[in-house]
Amino acid sequence: MAGTSNGRRVTSGDVAREAGVSRATVSYVLNDTPHQKIPEATRRRVWDAAARLGYAPSAAARALRTGRSDIVLGLLPDWPIEHVLGRLIQQLTNAFAEHELTFLVHSSAHPARPLREIWKTVTPAAVLALQDFPESEADAMRAAGIEVVMAMHGSAQGKARPPLVSEEPIGAAQARHLADAHRRLGYAYPDLTRLGVLARPRLEGVRKVCDELGLPEPDVRTIPLDPDRAVEAVKAWLAADPPVTGICAFNDDVAMAVLVALQSLGLRAPHDLAVIGVDDIPGAALARPPLTTVVRDTDAVARGLARRIIDALEHRQAPVGPIQDPLRIHVRESA
Repeated sequence: MAGTSNGRRVTSGDVAREAGVSRATVSYVLNDTPHQKIPEATRRRVWDAAARLGYAPSAAARALRTGRSDIVLGLLPDWPIEHVLGRLIQQLTNAFAEHELTFLVHSSAHPARPLREIWKTVTPAAVLALQDFPESEADAMRAAGIEVVMAMHGSAQGKARPPLVSEEPIGAAQARHLADAHRRLGYAYPDLTRLGVLARPRLEGVRKVCDELGLPEPDVRTIPLDPDRAVEAVKAWLAADPPVTGICAFNDDVAMAVLVALQSLGLRAPHDLAVIGVDDIPGAALARPPLTTVVRDTDAVARGLARRIIDALEHRQAPVGPIQDPLRIHVRESA
């Protein structure tokens, strides 16, 4: 088995014996220690021996060498892990890997182990949470030597601060796209309360644009991912006085529930009700009609988050304000 010697983990001592050198030489070669005059032939012999034995330095050894762990612990709230969140996790993994850091994800979905058990076991260099978590937990992490504790949405610093990633511009982009042709907008709110940390600021973005443009307050209705129950919300929008004619949906899943409800009533977007979503999931192009949606640059978000962590670990001054999150609208037939 690779990485073992007689059923145990391969050590630097095994590599030293295989290469016929001292353990110190193995350490100097594998860690690329500067100012060590080691012949190139010896270096090759050490690397060849390590490859034959399947040797990999332990995380503990790396931490001793560098003075910190190479793990960034990502804390996921109890959210559905769907296309966009999965893509963001992969892009965060790639962004941290470029800085020789490992992104390790832990979900709080029941019956996950308590957060404190996780970070005490892993002892990460940094913690990046997608959602706010108790300040007492953040204090305990910092007391244990975890150098960076950040939350994308909300604060882990004990006081209000702008989020690292702002959701308001998404709702604002939706409202501006619809406002030229629609004088009354509705907002399709998700029926999962735990998504409120995302839904509330998106709705606030819609509200601010409506206020700026002199439009009525958006008509907000919760849309379950259930065609029959979504029909009731669509009926209420159409029966309002004046009627709602454009819908900003929390995301593409909610937007497609609105489209299905319209079809159930013998109606169609955008003629009877224009609909715009968020995320550009693969099914958006397959909807009937194809869904207009806001697309965010999750790779830019991931790189921005990784950069904030790296700057903090290296004690550099971090930029003020949210990470730049370029948005564009993929215009299709629904709006």
